[in-house]
Amino acid sequence: MSSPTATLIRNGRVITASDDYVADVLLQNGVVHTIGQHIEVGPDVRVIDATGLYVLPGGVDTHVHLENVIGPSVTCDTFASGTKAAAFGGTTTVVDFALQTATDSPLQAIARAQRSAESQVAVDYSLHVIVTRVDAQVLHDVRHAMHHEGVTSFKMFMAYPGVMMADDASIFRMLRQVGADGGMVALHAENGTVIDLLIQEALEAGHTSPRYHALTRPAIMEGEATHRGIRLAELAQAPIYFVHVSSNEALKHIVTARAEGIPVFAETCPHYLLFDDSVYHGDDLEIAKYVMTPPLRTSRDQKHLWRALRYDDLQVIATDHCPFCMKEGHLGYRMQKMRGKDDFSQIPNGAPGIETRMVSLFDIGVMQGKLSLNRFVELTSTAPAKLFGLFPKKGTIAVGSDADVVLFDPAATQTIHAHHLHGNCDYTLLEGRTLRGRVEKVFLRGQLIVDGAQWLGRSGMGRFVPRGQVRAF
Repeated sequence: MSSPTATLIRNGRVITASDDYVADVLLQNGVVHTIGQHIEVGPDVRVIDATGLYVLPGGVDTHVHLENVIGPSVTCDTFASGTKAAAFGGTTTVVDFALQTATDSPLQAIARAQRSAESQVAVDYSLHVIVTRVDAQVLHDVRHAMHHEGVTSFKMFMAYPGVMMADDASIFRMLRQVGADGGMVALHAENGTVIDLLIQEALEAGHTSPRYHALTRPAIMEGEATHRGIRLAELAQAPIYFVHVSSNEALKHIVTARAEGIPVFAETCPHYLLFDDSVYHGDDLEIAKYVMTPPLRTSRDQKHLWRALRYDDLQVIATDHCPFCMKEGHLGYRMQKMRGKDDFSQIPNGAPGIETRMVSLFDIGVMQGKLSLNRFVELTSTAPAKLFGLFPKKGTIAVGSDADVVLFDPAATQTIHAHHLHGNCDYTLLEGRTLRGRVEKVFLRGQLIVDGAQWLGRSGMGRFVPRGQVRAF
């Protein structure tokens, strides 16, 4: 039997960043064709009764690390496993990172990432370029990437000296050019040189256990770097985006700058909303699960993050999905979390989360009254699409938009276990936690790729999405 040429989703509750209504939605030729009441269709159209279900735009996760090489380690999700996991979690577009190495250009980095992704991706994707070196040729290549390759965002680091860190002048040069061309610089804000000194001092004092990762990356150093980044962006007259904001020390500078009319945008991540620094008590090696950068902060910081999400001082919740296995050799992966069992500074920084983002935020945000349904959609789909040049192709349910649609059951519950998830990581921070809400069906450009527990997608069906200018201000 041939697959249907179109799908009618009947009687679902359509929720976007601004709307909430019950309607029929016709998906045809890869896009949302019609939205209306009592749409009549022929026998060749598949009809799905969505009564009692939410009809959401596919999630947009603009911060994931698939096949990313970090020092001697590589993240354990491939483009195939990571995008399949994303799909099961209701995310239909991801933005990964192409790393400019010491010897190549941003254009070579983009081509290398695309070669690896093309045959594997099961959802649509785009790329940020991590820029580690800035000179005249790099700036020329960045401009070419923006105007001809559809890559309009570039990540820079104020941390990891000697590996990723860029100096202030390099960041300023990038901000000035990328901003003038309508793109965005995304900044990892921590004071890398001071943090490296604190790490060295801790190790010299014999402090080697995982909890010292958090103790050597204090929130004040995130705040200092965030303030510095804002001032550089202000001087460059350019927008700036801060990744994985974890603390009020950083947030207070963002809030002040936005109140002054400076185009500052920022994300936080589910783990900063789900967990706090109480997990770092003791010297157990299991704490390595929670070694991510920045580290988890205090419960007070958490309250400030929720307030910022409600009042739009934070615009995006992305995962920073950066998975490393706890068990050395799992699925053949080496140099994973246990690499740092005798030295916390050798633990690869990062945690999984690409599959659990939507449902965990629905449970702790919407069901606990911290977020409205519209704000939930805005934070996980619409705002990231606008900020990174994907809207209105992605990030909403509207006539002509890509038919990336999630049917979500708000009444269902599920208990999270790593062995039920679809990525390669051997643990989840949510192990054993029961959450309300469940992704029931997922469509990618009108094709049903997730149907309950059944996988109907395939590696290579995802497409690279060229991006345009920032649309958020």
